[in-house]
Amino acid sequence: MSEHTSKQFDTELESVRSRVLQMGGLVEEQIVRATEGLISGDMALLDRVIGDDHRVNALEVELDEACSHIIARRQPAAGDLRLLMTVIKTITDLERIGDEAEKIARMAKLIHGAERLHMPRMDLSHCSDRACAMLRQALDAFARLDVSEAMRVVKQDRAVDDEFRAVMRQLITFMMEDPRCISRSLEILFIAKAIERIGDHAKNMSEYVVYLVKGRDVRHTAIEDVEKEILG
Repeated sequence: MSEHTSKQFDTELESVRSRVLQMGGLVEEQIVRATEGLISGDMALLDRVIGDDHRVNALEVELDEACSHIIARRQPAAGDLRLLMTVIKTITDLERIGDEAEKIARMAKLIHGAERLHMPRMDLSHCSDRACAMLRQALDAFARLDVSEAMRVVKQDRAVDDEFRAVMRQLITFMMEDPRCISRSLEILFIAKAIERIGDHAKNMSEYVVYLVKGRDVRHTAIEDVEKEILG
């Protein structure tokens, strides 16, 4: 962003940017811990994910208020206003990713709290790692204003969607073959859907980066068309 005659304004904008990355780091930790708890059955770790969700919510409220105050006092225009709008949208997606991580933790507690009978064999760690990597890349694209990196994240969303559909087909097969595994299969399906939604939110965040840098809203636009227009 451009420098202003008011150094305080620059400081306020930079503070908002850095706190978005701080919130992103916390949300990423939530996903990693929820996935580790799902695999290991570590109830204390899962409880920590659930208990820390309020920290994510608090950061969203703080950043939302900070952006509102800057808009009211500074009346920013052009690129600075785009930055603030991008931050407001990004923190909403980050808060929702935090909710999905909490959902994974809650479902994992149900799975590990029940008897291990009729448990479908399903490893979601690869899908979770991919979604988490998308989030990390989206945050990096925001930090560096890197449109190319943002577009790579957008393209990866298809792979996460494909993995979710593959998991869903497998679980349907398990449930058809043995109705006794329906309850556990549904809990795993809820977790898989939460991971897929994390990928969706990371994609949204990347699209906001394109808007921030290029001033172009590329939501609901075919990836191929965006690449031609934005990346040449």
